[in-house]
Amino acid sequence: MDFLFELWTFLRVRKKLWLAPIILVMLILGGLLIIAEGSVMAPFIYTLF
Repeated sequence: MDFLFELWTFLRVRKKLWLAPIILVMLILGGLLIIAEGSVMAPFIYTLF
């Protein structure tokens, strides 16, 4: 949790808040790929990319 707080502070201080949505989307897509790696739905999720 400390890492997320430091990242948010960095983005806020350096006026880089426009990076927050990009980081969030990358985390969501990465999580989706990790979760779907061993599931039956994997071929359907990989066709999205």
